[in-house]
Amino acid sequence: MIILGIDPGLAIVGYGVVECIGNRYKAIDYGCITTDAETFFPERLKIIYDEMLSLIDKYNPDDVAMEELFFNKNVKTAIKVGQARGVEVLAAVNKGLEVYEYTPLQIKQSVVGYGRAEKRQVQEMVKLLLNLKKIPKPDDAADALAVAICHSSCLNFKDMFKMK
Repeated sequence: MIILGIDPGLAIVGYGVVECIGNRYKAIDYGCITTDAETFFPERLKIIYDEMLSLIDKYNPDDVAMEELFFNKNVKTAIKVGQARGVEVLAAVNKGLEVYEYTPLQIKQSVVGYGRAEKRQVQEMVKLLLNLKKIPKPDDAADALAVAICHSSCLNFKDMFKMK
């Protein structure tokens, strides 16, 4: 099974493509979709949408898993990132894919075994589980790989996490 993990964003969208074979993981690719703050907002959304479609076409994932958004300060930023996340979801749905979402707590619990793990602990476990030589950079890509790993560990009951 191939899983496309997404760390949603507007300026930076992290992605990680992981192949899951039994209880083993293989990183196929990871990186970021970036948009410039100087670019008009609708164009930024289009860039994200088009890049998401390209990733889906290139890797043909079976599922798409995303981290749920969590904001507690800037409402304006939260709305714009939420709109970008909607475009990311739309790209997957338009390609006929199911989208699943996980909280940061669920992702940390799944990858590290502790829901309050520090970011560095999650990154180290991603490196170990995917047998990588170094921690994936930037952080958004490492986060997206963690989302994909989390989803793969939930496959037997993934319908509980299907986006509603």
